[in-house]
Amino acid sequence: MLTEDYILQVVREGLYLVLLVSLPPILASLVVGLAVSLVQATTQIQDHTLTFVPKLVAVLATLAVAGPWIGSQLVRFTQVVLQGFPLLR
Repeated sequence: MLTEDYILQVVREGLYLVLLVSLPPILASLVVGLAVSLVQATTQIQDHTLTFVPKLVAVLATLAVAGPWIGSQLVRFTQVVLQGFPLLR
C-alpha cells in the first residue's frame, strides 16, 4: 500500500530534481547577463538583442554540455516513480 510518506518523498524528490536540473542553464544565463550588462554600462550601448543572443547561446551550450547528466537524472527519477505504480491500489 502506498503511504502518504512515500508520496511526499517522491514529490519532494521531484521538486528537488527540478531545482537541480534547472540550475546550470539559469546560472549560465545569470553570469552571461551580468557580463553583458557590464559591457553595456561601460560602452553605453543599450540594445536588447545584445543581451538576448549571448544568453541564448550560453544556455544552449550549457544544455549541450549538461544534457547527458540532466537526462540520466530524469530517467532515474522516472524509474523510481514508475516502480511505485504497482503499489497504487
